[in-house]
Amino acid sequence: MNNLIKTFYSISVIIMISSCIQPVTKLGLSYGAFLRPEGIEFKIYAPNSDIVKLVIFEKVDDKSGYEYPMEKLENGDWKYFLKNAPLGTMYGYRLTGPWNDENLIVADPYSKATITQNNWRHVAKSLVIDAAFDWEGDTWTNIHPRDLIIYESHVRDMTVHKSSNATAKGSYLGFIEKDQNGGIKHLKSLGVNAVQFLPLWDFANFEIPYRQDADGMYNDWNPYERNHWGYMPTFFMVPESYYATDGTNEPLAWNGTDGRAISEMKSMVKSLHQEGMAVILDVVVNHISNYDWHPLKYIDKTVYFKLDEQGDFLSQCCGNLLASDHQPVRNYIIESLKYWMTDYHIDGFRFDQAHLLSAETATFIIDELKRINPNVIIYGEAWDEREKEFSEMGWGSFNARFRDVLRGDLHNYDEKGFLFGNFRNSQTLENLQALILGTPNIYQSPAHAVNFLEVHDDYCLNDYLRLSSSRNSKDDIIDDPMKHIELDDDLLRKNKLGALILLTSQGIPIIHQGQDWAHSQIIAETDVYDPNVGKMDRNPYNKDNETNWVNWLEKEKNKKLADYYSGLIDLRRTHTEFRHATKKDFKFQGLADHALGYVIRNRIAVYINGENSTSIETDLPPGNWQLMVNQNEVNLNGIRQVSGKITIPPTSGMVLQRIN
Repeated sequence: MNNLIKTFYSISVIIMISSCIQPVTKLGLSYGAFLRPEGIEFKIYAPNSDIVKLVIFEKVDDKSGYEYPMEKLENGDWKYFLKNAPLGTMYGYRLTGPWNDENLIVADPYSKATITQNNWRHVAKSLVIDAAFDWEGDTWTNIHPRDLIIYESHVRDMTVHKSSNATAKGSYLGFIEKDQNGGIKHLKSLGVNAVQFLPLWDFANFEIPYRQDADGMYNDWNPYERNHWGYMPTFFMVPESYYATDGTNEPLAWNGTDGRAISEMKSMVKSLHQEGMAVILDVVVNHISNYDWHPLKYIDKTVYFKLDEQGDFLSQCCGNLLASDHQPVRNYIIESLKYWMTDYHIDGFRFDQAHLLSAETATFIIDELKRINPNVIIYGEAWDEREKEFSEMGWGSFNARFRDVLRGDLHNYDEKGFLFGNFRNSQTLENLQALILGTPNIYQSPAHAVNFLEVHDDYCLNDYLRLSSSRNSKDDIIDDPMKHIELDDDLLRKNKLGALILLTSQGIPIIHQGQDWAHSQIIAETDVYDPNVGKMDRNPYNKDNETNWVNWLEKEKNKKLADYYSGLIDLRRTHTEFRHATKKDFKFQGLADHALGYVIRNRIAVYINGENSTSIETDLPPGNWQLMVNQNEVNLNGIRQVSGKITIPPTSGMVLQRIN
């Protein structure tokens, strides 16, 4: 314990001396551990408990510690001041009352750092640190939302594969290493200006043992016993320590013993900002894991959770539902989000399953966050037909219509979309035209339409195209993944046309990691028995292996598509017509049942042909035009000059700029 304290004290003194500039105003938390000159003040909200004791641990693996009775205040708060307590103090709480288990010591839900054990209960101790950091004048990027081009990444996936050549593989610092193939280097070469990270809040990354009884629960769905994506949050103010440079997935080992994840994640954010990239966190504020020792469940479930008539937790597919309309829960959520904005300089948030939030809570969130940063980025999953409602509150949301009109039905592969020369459910060119305009029938502003062809959920675009074209079935065994991702001419055209429409439409485009070279999600062989090894995976949330890890050799395999994506991104960033045009700037021309042309501001012309076997000929508007994009390449300096008639080959698009 003494060595740990000395280490923390030395690190903190160095950081405090070097940290002079704080361009973002910090906001204090209502609860937690607060460093004072004479010791540490502890504060927790437990209104229905009869006794609360502060527990101080000596060693990481201690199951008990020194206990100090806390003082209860009239508003339900409990407090204790521990004199001469140093940095590096490890602590928890033992509570006694009608909703408590006094045999269990729980961590602080307001922890800024935690030490967690790799088991399904996610045993945790809170750690007192000094979170000071030298930001060197850094602040939010404040990119206009209509200028955003977002890349969805998993921080570990992007560098953990051996092909990344990163040294600190799978970590925050690995993500920003200069001499590598993945991480920040790829984002820069692609040209995106924002990265959306899958959850980085501390989460329950070990699931219950497979096919074994576990306190009345039985895992018959996840042989890997892992949660890799992170949609099971435990500590809302703590970065996941598995992604620190000392992170380990060894069963029963401890992560976060020295709190380095805090400074390493901040270093990652600062480096991304230095490259002009906004950092967006994918967050879960409506549920938590239904089997870990989450402190809120053991402090007072009647305050923090939705319960049925018998007083049991209400749950959905991902966990126990938080009572987000209760003021203490709202306070917890909003303090967490503000903390990430002010202490980690986070530019915005993507809210998982945002449709579970009430309009009142969603409005509260956006109003409070805009008081901190008026340009904060806020969008989420507003399913259940709530996209329009959320847009009216100022939120953006994932535009599933964009995916479905272009690809086809998410589950019924017989109902194909525009990329297959078809429309589903009596859709027409008018539906495609609406997407290009930013879906104005749903969204009050194109800045609210987050357009995508694929994200982490469900089959990636290339797998979907293979299934819908009957090249593969769901039960096919892919023996050679590298051979599998090779694109024939038709698949390459479909990928390119989808990319062209995505990156020339009004709204915010988001690209999933690997989409830019038509990756595939093939269940990798590991030491875990999985009868589906070799099949394409629509939901690899549980696979911390090569199913998800980005193989950077694949990028070279489909270099034509990768170059096409980077060229289209350069095109979008160069020409404001693709980002800031209004409906009156457009002139549309239907060319065929599945072909469309349009001119923006009489300066930029776009032609897209979804017909899979028919070329389309049309007249250009009068004047001379520079062809910048065709089915083969993107060249902002011009491929050739054209006038009069043009021919758009099957499954392809063209973009032209007026010369005179």
